[in-house]
Amino acid sequence: MPKFEHLRHKAPRQLTQPRGLLLACAPLRSNVNLSRIARAAGCCGVERIVCAGKAKLDPKIARDACESIQLESHRSLAPVLKKLKAEGYTLVGLEQTTNSSDLHHYQFDRRTVLVIGNERQGLTEDLLAELDAVIEIPVWGMPYSYNVATATVMAMYEYCRQYPEG
Repeated sequence: MPKFEHLRHKAPRQLTQPRGLLLACAPLRSNVNLSRIARAAGCCGVERIVCAGKAKLDPKIARDACESIQLESHRSLAPVLKKLKAEGYTLVGLEQTTNSSDLHHYQFDRRTVLVIGNERQGLTEDLLAELDAVIEIPVWGMPYSYNVATATVMAMYEYCRQYPEG
């Protein structure tokens, strides 16, 4: 008998409280990236994604997340971030800046909004001005940064590692 039995899908872990993580996305160039972010957010138990611009999920990519995630579209992200900060969320940008913290050493607050920038331009100055912290993911080769969907998934996973119960 084999030591490990193949099991195609395990039931998701149950959170003991709602996930304290929200995502806020600047206008992304690709709905494919947004759909990949949404699919991973669903796996992480994230229930809400706030987007600026014309956000649309591809149901073939986002799959079950289309049903479980509230996707909000706004003309501008800055006013939404101000409102979320007033509600007690810590605003954390995912960007390379002069003073950004290494993801490996950053301790997330439980109530966090992870702010994601555009694939090419990153986070604009007006959005950076709203943030409480900025984190970056180190790279060891070229190019200088990960794809926006990949980086977002890595940051969400680190948050979930720090708060596995919700």
